[in-house]
Amino acid sequence: MRIETHGQQIDVTPAMRDYVESKLARLGRHYEQPLDVRTQLSLDKPEHRAEATLTVAGRTLHADANALDMYAAIDLLADKLDRVLMKHKSKMVDHHRGESLARTGELG
Repeated sequence: MRIETHGQQIDVTPAMRDYVESKLARLGRHYEQPLDVRTQLSLDKPEHRAEATLTVAGRTLHADANALDMYAAIDLLADKLDRVLMKHKSKMVDHHRGESLARTGELG
């Protein structure tokens, strides 16, 4: 998984960068394919804002979160991305490939 972290009108410290990487690392458990995550941290006074764009298998998923603390915003963002990725993964499952009488040979 490749994670890029950028700041908009805010300096991204190494501690923030490590925190983002540790929180978003759990997204890799959903897919074996490499994921690209672009994270942007910004300050909209009085709130801190964390946004992420996730690219997986040609699809682009987006989530954002606001909180009074940057670390809390990153936590909320990680939870939202986890839910978005799980929803996307459930849509990718082919529900029409289940067992049918024609496939099992129990007709007639």
